[in-house]
Amino acid sequence: MTTFEGRVAIVTGGGAGIGHAVARQLAERGARVLITGRRPEAVATAAQAHPAIQGVVADAARPEAIEATVAEALRHWGRLDIVVNNAGAGQPAALAQMSAESLEAIFSTNVFGPSLLAKAALPHLRRTRGTIVNLSSTLARKPVPGFSAYCASKAALEQLTRSWALELAPDGIRVNAVASGPVETDFLRERMGFSDEEVAAIKAREVEMIPLGRRGVPEDVARWVVALADPSADWITGQIIGVDGGFGL
Repeated sequence: MTTFEGRVAIVTGGGAGIGHAVARQLAERGARVLITGRRPEAVATAAQAHPAIQGVVADAARPEAIEATVAEALRHWGRLDIVVNNAGAGQPAALAQMSAESLEAIFSTNVFGPSLLAKAALPHLRRTRGTIVNLSSTLARKPVPGFSAYCASKAALEQLTRSWALELAPDGIRVNAVASGPVETDFLRERMGFSDEEVAAIKAREVEMIPLGRRGVPEDVARWVVALADPSADWITGQIIGVDGGFGL
């Protein structure tokens, strides 16, 4: 990998998990990184991981927070080179129990938020010939009963990735995505709302389905996000890179 010296990145959902690992790896390679999250304590703690990381409390699904996030990055460093749409939401529900509120929450974070952040960042990415990396999931292509809204939202994000890649290529902006498999984060408990017993059962079942025999850790996925953001990957765009231990198979 080349250095990210002088480059500026926004990483949504950077207070923990994959987003925090991405922010750390970018900062360690010379980038200045603005992380966002909804929990003030988590954002503040995550920002202390490296001097080059700044944190802002912002909901990646809210249009006004998105505009403020881009403005904050420019206020700190005057430019923007990398956008990592990592923040995600999910709520398990069978079709019979699905509600308008749960659908809105999932798609606002997983589809509308990334779209609006990409739009807000676009003038600045054009100036730097920057890049966008979206965080998808193996479930974008692997259907799971009770997770239809989450699966569909990630499938939508993958198609946005491909469409933006075509649209923005004339500006020299690359757009790619990483489709993550099961990773050891708090997503199942804090975002999906499963109990400790349910989380343990889900993890055990997933391990049985992963050919490489283990769930991932945030760093497994983060290194591929960073690789796609790397300036040396300048002939890669419109790709969805699966990082899932073979789970999708």
